[in-house]
Amino acid sequence: MSKSILVLNGPNLNLLGTRQPDIYGSKTLVDLQAECVEKGEALGYRVDFRQSNSEGTLVDWIHEARNRYAGVVLNAGAYTHTSIALMDAIASVGVPVIEVHISNIHQREDFRHVSYVSKAAMGMICGFGFYGYSMALDALVNHLRH
Repeated sequence: MSKSILVLNGPNLNLLGTRQPDIYGSKTLVDLQAECVEKGEALGYRVDFRQSNSEGTLVDWIHEARNRYAGVVLNAGAYTHTSIALMDAIASVGVPVIEVHISNIHQREDFRHVSYVSKAAMGMICGFGFYGYSMALDALVNHLRH
């Protein structure tokens, strides 16, 4: 088993720090990457951190996880609520996936209350800002160790 974890970020997360700071805070995607890499190292795992605005690219990266990564932390952004393709990819690869969201999607617009990703992921963490990624990494590594 690989000692690497793939952290994937979906559409518009490249705009962190400037996009709706009242919801997403003022830290950037680069800040988030640094936090995830540091947390991964503390847990004994290498973190490969990626972002794409393209649904197909995210699907390809999930497929890639099958043979290269011990698990995936996924913030699919708006694709969470629309992408059957991401749900099917997660269900098909046999790699544990933890869904994470910076905001609490259940306190937002009604359409955000539905997550196709959740139907295939091990679990979801939402509403804790960037700290949710740390929680997701802890949960994933705990699962991998047991």
